[in-house]
Amino acid sequence: MGRPGGGLAVARRTSDEPSFVLHRYDWSESSLILEVFSRHHGRVALVAKGAKRPSSNFRPVLLPLQPLRLAFGGDAEIRTLKSAEWVGGQVMPTGDALLAGYHLNELLLRLLPRDDPHPRLFDAYATAVQVLASEHGEALEPALRAFELLLLREAGHLPSLDVQTLAMAPLQAQERYSLVPEAGLVAAAPDAERASLEGAQWLALQAALDDSAPFTATLRAAAGLQELKPQLRHLLHYHCGVSTLRTRQLMLDLQAL
Repeated sequence: MGRPGGGLAVARRTSDEPSFVLHRYDWSESSLILEVFSRHHGRVALVAKGAKRPSSNFRPVLLPLQPLRLAFGGDAEIRTLKSAEWVGGQVMPTGDALLAGYHLNELLLRLLPRDDPHPRLFDAYATAVQVLASEHGEALEPALRAFELLLLREAGHLPSLDVQTLAMAPLQAQERYSLVPEAGLVAAAPDAERASLEGAQWLALQAALDDSAPFTATLRAAAGLQELKPQLRHLLHYHCGVSTLRTRQLMLDLQAL
């Protein structure tokens, strides 16, 4: 049916879109609903019709943590997947790296609204997944911290790391500061050394975030900063509205076996 004025309703069609599958769940006996992170459209929901059938071309391709090129169309909240092509070039992460990848996916699902493009964050995610798929285990923790910082910034939840948030006072290189959910970056309490960083370290992280290659620069700046992890964890839990993320609980359960 035509729109008022005689124009025809045209369904949007997207082709050759760089994407990753974040999550998938059953929609019917033969089909799946996919939560996808795409470079130019952000997080989108797609129905993959017939994807569960043994003969489906989708079946071996729609895997998490693998670079894909997708075509999809429609103007409804859940669009229809038309084609999916595996880009290749990397193996599936395993062990701790696989859990780390699921952690990144959960954060994207919780913190990004649908249809909100973040091409720089997509590029950072693609690089992070490459790190997870590599055999460089020492880069795992810095890669997670780098992506968490970039995601928080893109989602509007990260204050500037080169100034005290409430006081708007400059950081002193040798003094310690804590990143807390409701107040931003504040002078650390005397007993908060394990949940604080020196001013010089926060300044280095801010400079890395502002770099032309922010993921790589932030990964390097975050290396060895063990005190950064609990601060980012509390900030992420606060903005995700949970006390523990599902992937972290899974990790704790596996460690307890």
